[in-house]
Amino acid sequence: MKHKILNIILFLLIVAVSSCINYTQVTTIRTDNSGKMYIHYWMKMDPDLDSLLLTKLGLFNEDSLQSIFNANFTELNYTRVFHDFGDSSLHAQIEFEFTNFDSLNLLQFFKHSELSVKEGPEDTKIFSQFIQPITTSFGFYNKNLTISYVYYLPGEIISHNANTHFRNKLTWIFDLDNIGTGKTITANYIPFKLKETPIWIYILAGLVIIIVLIFLLKKSRN
Repeated sequence: MKHKILNIILFLLIVAVSSCINYTQVTTIRTDNSGKMYIHYWMKMDPDLDSLLLTKLGLFNEDSLQSIFNANFTELNYTRVFHDFGDSSLHAQIEFEFTNFDSLNLLQFFKHSELSVKEGPEDTKIFSQFIQPITTSFGFYNKNLTISYVYYLPGEIISHNANTHFRNKLTWIFDLDNIGTGKTITANYIPFKLKETPIWIYILAGLVIIIVLIFLLKKSRN
């Protein structure tokens, strides 16, 4: 019975916390679908919520974050959890590399996020991510919260539903009302061409081989 009551208390606290968190995600996707992601989320500390209890929940615990983002397709650059006593806020920051964007769906953190880069029409590619609705039950609600996603896509942007677009950078910004029952952010782009070896390198390599062969032939005659 005690265990069940504790679970209920933890559930209510998680609901409260999930409705109070600001979230920023900055992602760079490379031509081969590998890339880098930076995540920063933070919340104002409510005097009624114990920060030590919050860290035990894992949202603001470095060891838990390292475990959450550790996989054979990721490489952690750093995780950081800190208090900003200037505005009484609690922060978590994570940066990691990934070998394949679609593989991130296997992480519990991105469950139901439907991260995807797939082939589109006429040699284009289509990027998308589902932004899940945020729980606002039990009266926890804050219209001042911001949720933002920044993507650097490896190509020329053809179409998108972002708030702002500059070259290959797309930015989506939401508040709780914008997200509603969930949003899909998406963009269609023409991939940059993979870097090709300049032809002068082949010519130079050929000349070096010819010079070496001439030198060896002369040496053998002598």
